[in-house]
Amino acid sequence: MPRPREQQISLADTPYYHVVSRCVRRTFLCGFDDQTGQSYEHRRHWIEQRIRLLSSIFTIDLCAYAVMSNHYHLVVKLAPEQAGNWNDDEVLARWTSLFKGPLLVQRYQAGEELHEAERRSVKQIIDVYRQRLTDLSWFMKCLNESIAREANREDDCTGHFWESRFKSQALLTEQAVLSCMAYVDLNPVRAAMTETPETSDYTSIKERLAPRFDLAEAIQSQSEQLFLKQFPIPLKPLLTFEEAVRNEPQMGILFSLNDYLELVDFTGRIIHPNKRGHILEHQPPILKRLELSTEEWLAEATEFEDRYHNNRRAHLERRRSAA
Repeated sequence: MPRPREQQISLADTPYYHVVSRCVRRTFLCGFDDQTGQSYEHRRHWIEQRIRLLSSIFTIDLCAYAVMSNHYHLVVKLAPEQAGNWNDDEVLARWTSLFKGPLLVQRYQAGEELHEAERRSVKQIIDVYRQRLTDLSWFMKCLNESIAREANREDDCTGHFWESRFKSQALLTEQAVLSCMAYVDLNPVRAAMTETPETSDYTSIKERLAPRFDLAEAIQSQSEQLFLKQFPIPLKPLLTFEEAVRNEPQMGILFSLNDYLELVDFTGRIIHPNKRGHILEHQPPILKRLELSTEEWLAEATEFEDRYHNNRRAHLERRRSAA
């Protein structure tokens, strides 16, 4: 018998989890349906956009992701301590970027004068929102519900889109985290959708190697689909790799990104009897395929977060110019 969700997720044991959602009857989420001739490839783009924006709004750090034809994978780190740094107004700004909120909250945000009892009620509501923004189940609700609604609207149908609630698996050791991340990043290779990890569209490994996420486009797309009201915060980068143990709290993944790429490359070359694809023997090592020396790659990796901050600044400048 399945266990209740609160028994499956325990921060006391681990903050890392592998999450999977599959379509009902394994219908097509994305990709090309040979039976009907219908292409759903465009959905991958807005699913990736939704994952990245929600991760920024919630205290959910993304380690790895892959959007496949009838399912998607996430490896996440739960970081509820991030919410402790938010003031009440920031909590409301994050929550109301997704939901309208009750009239009392709307009046508070509009700067209206509130009675003492009303202010206490607003404070209680904020406490509820703060907790929800740390919750994996609420994150997945906001993700899967929007995907289902948009897909059903496109298909002009109603009913269940997902076969069940999302499945989550606790990753209790560093080995489990790394092996699961490699498994997720290699999903398109194993499915024979692409030959190498770095050419796998809508995966975290490709985004790490060549960041192309367009924040302005993502905000516009999600707003047009009526799943985003505003986005008043910076885009959160993928969880970084930290090469060394430090005396301060470890925020990232305790592994070298260079070593992780070689691990993925090595794993992808192993022929799996139950999978169609693998990295072919004639392919050179991944760092050679990227035409990067170790020194060049280390320099590239250390500038990873700066790229996102630069993209954010460029986006804000475009908005100011448009205004």
